[in-house]
Amino acid sequence: MAQSQPLSEVRLIIVMGVSGSGKSTIGEALAEKTGAAFIDADHLHPPSNVDKMRGGAPLEDEDRWPWLKIVAEKMRETANDNGRVFCACSALKRAYRDFITEKADEPVLFVLLHGDKAVIAERQANRPGHFMPAALLDSQFATLEMFEADELGLTFDVAKSIDELVGEISASIE
Repeated sequence: MAQSQPLSEVRLIIVMGVSGSGKSTIGEALAEKTGAAFIDADHLHPPSNVDKMRGGAPLEDEDRWPWLKIVAEKMRETANDNGRVFCACSALKRAYRDFITEKADEPVLFVLLHGDKAVIAERQANRPGHFMPAALLDSQFATLEMFEADELGLTFDVAKSIDELVGEISASIE
């Protein structure tokens, strides 16, 4: 993990992972525990992206770049108004993480919620009505690029409870 400042000073934190890994749940819990703001990047998708995913088609990079720019800008604006911000965002590829960091124009910490595909598939099956169909889980795992040594990232196991994850993550960034 590369870093140029203590994690306690990083204002922008993305809780990332494949669909169903718990990004929104953990991001919201971290924001609540620390008094920070929370953004769900899913709510920033343009309607065309949502329609595509609802139809069972994975997004292409051309679909993602404008959305990721919006995510970075919204995080920076929110941090300027509220201090630290947690954002739930898949950020599966290194190029996406680099793009978000570049557009944010400040360090972004990426917290990867990762684990066994069967555990995540079971969680996905228990969230009816979400626009990301479970059938796209394989494509998400295929797309996921684990952190490289020079990235500002931490990885946590999704098999742990929400309370355990929130405790471990918050302890790592304080």
